[in-house]
Amino acid sequence: MSIDNKRNLIFFEASSMRQLYDDMRTWQESERKRLLSISIQQETGMFCCIALTNPTEVVITNQTGSRYVAINTTDQLKVTANL
Repeated sequence: MSIDNKRNLIFFEASSMRQLYDDMRTWQESERKRLLSISIQQETGMFCCIALTNPTEVVITNQTGSRYVAINTTDQLKVTANL
């Protein structure tokens, strides 16, 4: 799984709903990520899906939005300033 969590938009395309489902399931298993939201449309005889993945990064900020603490995908807690 990539540590870069800046992009969470994914596109799937298949000739049938069954194939689309299988492709999405395979992707989830290999990437070990959940899908937060999906939209499926039929376009030019293909089934197309735009999906948003569930973010894996949590950022803790103060009231002004300044970042102080981040928890990354390797479960490491990083403090960037004194509170």
